[in-house]
Amino acid sequence: MDDDTNAIVLGGGCFWCLEAAFELVPGVLAVESGYAGGDRADPSYEQVSTGLTGHAEVVRVAFDPEAVSLPTLLELFFRIHDPTTEDRQGADVGTQYRSIILYADEAQKEAAEAAIKAAGSRYARPVVTDLERLDAFWPAEEYHQDFYRKNPDYGYCRAVVAPKVEKARSFVDQLVPAKP
Repeated sequence: MDDDTNAIVLGGGCFWCLEAAFELVPGVLAVESGYAGGDRADPSYEQVSTGLTGHAEVVRVAFDPEAVSLPTLLELFFRIHDPTTEDRQGADVGTQYRSIILYADEAQKEAAEAAIKAAGSRYARPVVTDLERLDAFWPAEEYHQDFYRKNPDYGYCRAVVAPKVEKARSFVDQLVPAKP
């Protein structure tokens, strides 16, 4: 990553959903599915799926801060998942599906704290999003990368990912005015 980019690591359920949503945002340069927040080095999907590694399914979102702000990305994050459900998103249950923001520096931590506070004012239940310093990001297996784009007709993608993509598309449409 060069000096003109930043990256934030986010977990909010299945990484396929987050990856597909963030890829729509102008100024996002790359989105990579992976694992973070646990204590096992270089975990596999099968290991993370047990819930015993401590890792969450996450995405690393690389972005150009001149084109899109971190607060904007965090706003989208809180719009496309339910940050009030502990260790789950919909039918996906386990610590690997928890809501989590993993920050790289104090500026990201402060932005995340502000976003969590703002999200808390929109929900009747408390926001349970974890906030942790990023120790390591482990890329997911290649077959998980760009999964929704490659498999839009897969049942989970149609039922779970597609509605989140539509929420993201609506959000992005508000950011970028339609051209006449």
